[in-house]
Amino acid sequence: MQYSQIIKPENRVILISGASSGIGLAIAKYLLNEGYSLSLGVRNIEKAKKLFSKCRSNNYIINKFEATELKTIDCWVDNTIKRFGQIDGLINNAGILKIVSFDEGEIEDLNELWKVNVVAPFYLTKLCLPHIKKTNNGRIINIASTDGKRYRESVSIGYSMVKHALISMSHATRNAGWDDGIRVTAVCPGAVDTNLLNGIPGITASKDRLKPETIAYTVAYILSLPNTASVSELPINTRLESTI
Repeated sequence: MQYSQIIKPENRVILISGASSGIGLAIAKYLLNEGYSLSLGVRNIEKAKKLFSKCRSNNYIINKFEATELKTIDCWVDNTIKRFGQIDGLINNAGILKIVSFDEGEIEDLNELWKVNVVAPFYLTKLCLPHIKKTNNGRIINIASTDGKRYRESVSIGYSMVKHALISMSHATRNAGWDDGIRVTAVCPGAVDTNLLNGIPGITASKDRLKPETIAYTVAYILSLPNTASVSELPINTRLESTI
């Protein structure tokens, strides 16, 4: 592939949810250094301001984002358009993990998993799509999981269910935006070394997990690909399995 086909970061505006910790923070810092303009959705604005205060680039805005409060998503998208005038991409990263099985957890836990990991990304995508369609090479990346590709014993059934749903939504979005140049990818990492996994029995040891920076580099690579190189799903496993 000729390097001239690579889509460069300059003048591209990307929204990232859950940008103040873990994978989202790593993605945001990497993309800022690459030259993207970012609109960051976070729960704690003051914490985020401190985290990004020493970045080389200040070409970003920080917005309140509560996955269970859809009005914050309306304000976030509106603020992004007011500040930048466009939206070129969206990274649905924010998510939670709760142990929900037939023996553990409550229906309320499953409902919260659904609201944060599926409903909020769906609504954010719905609001951003009309803007992203105008760019002719828009990108949407959903941070899913290898648990959305299969069910593995001892994994939270609820978590696996919602990640399967997120991958399904990725394919639906890819179809909805294809003719307008939108390409959508479900990135499906195995265990990542973040606080999300702390205290979960039987989880992959920290030394054997993916680093958030690895996911950030992967996201940047996908964002740079031309429309003729669509990656619908990208599993990144931390263990040897027969299918992923």
